[in-house]
Amino acid sequence: QVQLVESGGGLVQAGGSLRLSCAASGRTFSNLNVGWFRQAPGKEREFVAAINWSGGRTNYADSVKGRFTSSRDNAKNTVYLHMNKLEPEDTAVYYCNAYGVRNGRPVDVWGQGTLVTVSE
Repeated sequence: QVQLVESGGGLVQAGGSLRLSCAASGRTFSNLNVGWFRQAPGKEREFVAAINWSGGRTNYADSVKGRFTSSRDNAKNTVYLHMNKLEPEDTAVYYCNAYGVRNGRPVDVWGQGTLVTVSE
């Protein structure tokens, strides 16, 4: 079973940038799609971005389009979320989620999350 660990969160001023990493261990996730989600205090978890297994297709929530970019390096078993022009509204715990089908079975694995705090 693949395990995911997010890193790269922290405190940043509005307008700044951060790069989150989602590293897989246990098994490769090069054939799995990866989504990024976030959950702000008192709010439900929401979709942020997704990247397909090859990195050739990405999808973004309207709220981050043009500011966030997801990429992946399958040789390093890592997916990234590059976040630019951060806003206080981006403050949340960010999670990565690997999903797909492996050996005919569905895969749906979540990381533990990394906190991003954007100050005014």
